[in-house]
Amino acid sequence: MTADDLPSRDDLARLVDRFYDKVRDDDRIGPVFNAAIDDWDAHKATLVEFWSSVILGSGSYRGNPMAVHRPHPITAGHFAHWLALWRETAAEVLAPHHAALLHDRAQRIATSLRYGLGLDPDRPLRRSTVCTHLQRD
Repeated sequence: MTADDLPSRDDLARLVDRFYDKVRDDDRIGPVFNAAIDDWDAHKATLVEFWSSVILGSGSYRGNPMAVHRPHPITAGHFAHWLALWRETAAEVLAPHHAALLHDRAQRIATSLRYGLGLDPDRPLRRSTVCTHLQRD
């Protein structure tokens, strides 16, 4: 993949800014985000670092997306709506091939998060009632 195949950091910042402005005003997922985020500028800056790491390989994001999402009342429906809004915004802001790339990566990440949060009905978490690490031979 060449540099021309990838969006710029400025493109990613524009996408993140527009997307989270929409999220804040969204009737379905806005309440979840607005309850969780106090400083939207800092949140957007973190997400630009996240997407720069994912798409551009910058390595500038330091965090744990699973841990960040775990305490919030997120449903599988929220993920589906988030993805639809992401796809719509990417199509508005980015060149078509960049929008497709960002949507594909977002889908993959959402699948991983849904699974990790136990929200993927096709891959239910199996929780053992036995603490095998405490058992002795």
